[in-house]
Amino acid sequence: MNKLVEINFDGIVGPSHNYAGLSLGNIASASHKGNASYPRAAALQGIAKMRGNLERGLVQGFLLPLPRPNFGLLRDLAVGDETNPALVAAAWSASSMWTANAATVSPAPDTGDGRCHLTPANLVTMLHRGQEWRDTQAQLKIAFGDQRHFAVHDAVPSSFGDEGAANHMRFCNSHDAPGVEVFVYGRPGGRFPARQHEQASRAVARLHGLEPRRCVFIEQNPAAIEAGAFHNDVVAVANEKVLFTHDQAFADQIDAYEAIRAVFPDLHVVEVPESQVTLEEAIRTYLFNAQLVTLPTGEMALVVPSECQESASVWSWCERMLASNGPIRHVIPVDVRQSMANGGGPACLRLRVVADPATVDARFMLDEAKAERIEAVIAQMWPETIQPDEIGTEALAAKVIEAREALLAVLSLDELA
Repeated sequence: MNKLVEINFDGIVGPSHNYAGLSLGNIASASHKGNASYPRAAALQGIAKMRGNLERGLVQGFLLPLPRPNFGLLRDLAVGDETNPALVAAAWSASSMWTANAATVSPAPDTGDGRCHLTPANLVTMLHRGQEWRDTQAQLKIAFGDQRHFAVHDAVPSSFGDEGAANHMRFCNSHDAPGVEVFVYGRPGGRFPARQHEQASRAVARLHGLEPRRCVFIEQNPAAIEAGAFHNDVVAVANEKVLFTHDQAFADQIDAYEAIRAVFPDLHVVEVPESQVTLEEAIRTYLFNAQLVTLPTGEMALVVPSECQESASVWSWCERMLASNGPIRHVIPVDVRQSMANGGGPACLRLRVVADPATVDARFMLDEAKAERIEAVIAQMWPETIQPDEIGTEALAAKVIEAREALLAVLSLDELA
């Protein structure tokens, strides 16, 4: 077997990308509700981000848009002419682009049977997301279909909300070494829903055959959820030995660090204090919803939304961090504005899977030639813009379906039609 490496699987933004404001607690999504969207620009921005990772020497994969509109959901909801527009919009949602919510992933070095385990997130808190997991699972079973190396589970029971890797962190000395897995959950009762249930996290850990002594369960700060951090990855991100976090991320920040250090003594915390970057500004710019990656040189880079560069307090902090010669040596802004307007930054757009790339279905792995083919389909077939009143129309439905089918054809993935 080749060396295990971290592969980032980015979600290709679907042709029905729109701003319906369906996600309670996601401030960016709510603030852009009713705006015109630009699916073609959104998808091309995502491909450009993936290309950037390839150029940096990182291994890059992708996942495909799910079938939309979801006519089965419309049928089950008995949608008609007088139906609440939000129900119609749910069936058109392109939110599967945020593959950090696709599943929770435990690499082979961590699991009891030595395989990489993936559990699709049930996403039951929100209707527009709760429809996703079976189609996501179908895709995961193809991409990670080699059962000698992977196990793809069903979602955990819907009584317990699970939002996937957006609430999961892994610490290790290197990606191919045994790691410690950290599950962050919220407690209900606030103005916005706490989407990750503690019991869902514990169920995933058991499904994956993780050693209990190498799992840590931490409560997210209720104040962060109230401020708009609907997932932990809006206020904290980890890579190998490093935790990059806001000092308001966890319900008890010091206890959280101590709990991780008890099982992973090499933890290096890079903490951003409220006094230098407020929680509100961190959420507005998605400083922590960034890709923290290890480059082939061994140095770490933080891939942030370009909004960070436009914030005086955030960018000043980034410059001071780089000058301090800490573990994060590069900060790289990328333009994902269409995704950001709907509440998803660079971290939302990718699912991290530690695996040997040779064991993954090659159709889901990106190279330059495949990126060009995908871009060509998007440029030709994706709607340039979608106005709010187009959602639910037959004309747009035909265009969205045709665009996705063209992408499946060019990637030889017709079994997902």
